Amino acid sequence: MKERGSLLEFPCDFPIKAMGRSDSGFEAKALAIVRGHQPDFDAANMRSAVSRKGNYISVTFDLHVTSQEQLDELYRELTACEELLMVI
Repeated sequence: MKERGSLLEFPCDFPIKAMGRSDSGFEAKALAIVRGHQPDFDAANMRSAVSRKGNYISVTFDLHVTSQEQLDELYRELTACEELLMVI
């Protein structure tokens, strides 16, 4: 079902990539935020990569989202995280 004002058709699979400092505990905090919106999220659907110098970490969550509202709320909470540098 396509929601009004959205280019996506829900439910759908949607990747979210978030980046933070590798020494800040960001990966665990980002996972906790995702699980707050999807309690059954399986960490097997998460990929992490550390930057070449080890200062930063990117975490990609392969999510199954049911609405634009769910996606918007997740983005809002991730961007409110102090350890977050960027989310795409």
